[in-house]
Amino acid sequence: METLDAIRLRCSLKTKLTDREVPTDAVEAVLHAACLAPSARNTQPWRFVVVRGRAAIDALADAALPEASAVIRRAPVIVVACARPSDGVTLDDRSYHLYDVGSAVQNLLLAATDRGLATHLIASFDEAAVKRVLRIPDEVRVVVLTPLAWPDAASYEEAAAERLSQRTRRPLEEVAFEGAWGGA
Repeated sequence: METLDAIRLRCSLKTKLTDREVPTDAVEAVLHAACLAPSARNTQPWRFVVVRGRAAIDALADAALPEASAVIRRAPVIVVACARPSDGVTLDDRSYHLYDVGSAVQNLLLAATDRGLATHLIASFDEAAVKRVLRIPDEVRVVVLTPLAWPDAASYEEAAAERLSQRTRRPLEEVAFEGAWGGA
């Protein structure tokens, strides 16, 4: 799959997940893609916790994810993206660690799409509970979680078709300006 194809095709498939095992090499491949992301001054503040196994995933869902519990429980793998703020860069009172982790997560999502794996970003969770269950140090921030699963269709494209047919995006002229805000 070409990069732009993966960008166009990627969507959240939270209702289209199966519990079919995701091989370790596939998980490692998407994590390697995440780690190729750019970061401010190459600090690479991201860290990832991979959660596998029904008991571990259920414990995480029970403790930290009441709103996303059904999504999490369907997947065989959960990737928890974290940031070490102390590893990041702060310039002019702007900290870049969250931006850097976001770049890494985008790479992960696109690599998963390229391999035919479904994802769904989950930002609503009890951070303290996630840290407790996964033994994440206090100084580390939990940024986002995503299931990593095979879709419940013959292909990713088939699983994503309905969701993509409903996708809307703002027109380019509304979000990009030439020369100055609002245009010339």
